[in-house]
Amino acid sequence: QLQLVQSGGGLVQPGGSLRLSCAASGFNLNRHSIIWFRQAPGKEREGVSCISPTISDGGIFYGDSVKGRFTISRDDSKNTVYLQMNRLNTEDTAVYYCAAEVIWCSLDWSLFNSWGQGTQVTVSS
Repeated sequence: QLQLVQSGGGLVQPGGSLRLSCAASGFNLNRHSIIWFRQAPGKEREGVSCISPTISDGGIFYGDSVKGRFTISRDDSKNTVYLQMNRLNTEDTAVYYCAAEVIWCSLDWSLFNSWGQGTQVTVSS
């Protein structure tokens, strides 16, 4: 059974950092593109970052709002993808989801069918 389990998140002050994890079970992540996307209250879902399958070397992509602040990475030995979030601001407050799919990398979250459970990130002083 394909499953993504997220961890990390929480409350952080503006300017702070958090790291989100997305661990897979039931399949090998290295053949999947992994997206992180988020949904803030009253806003549409937004693709944050995508990392291509290890076997494809297809690259990494970031949304304009997080470029230079967020870093996506994967550890295939742990079957896990991470999202390191630095210089967080209040606009980053949202529920964050990871999702996997055997496709070319994209920031279009609707193309991904296997989702994690979501984790809340709150940036507030």
